[in-house]
Amino acid sequence: MYVILVYDVQVERVQKVLKTCRKYLYWVQNSVFEGEITQAKLEKLKHEINKIIEDDTDSVIIYTFLSERYSNREILGVAKGGMDILL
Repeated sequence: MYVILVYDVQVERVQKVLKTCRKYLYWVQNSVFEGEITQAKLEKLKHEINKIIEDDTDSVIIYTFLSERYSNREILGVAKGGMDILL
């Protein structure tokens, strides 16, 4: 499945959420990730994020699609992040 994940968390937890999301998805821009992921890995990602965030102050939204093929992506301005992996 294809996933878009966006988050708005308190400053002290941003780095932990960022690091966790990078293990599973591609960074697109500040607080936004996307990519193909299995259901099992998505559940693991959600579990890891739930251990980091505070339910009363933080927010994470996950949009799921059956396939990237049925989505359209248009970038206005500078394209940040991406699917390139630099070593």
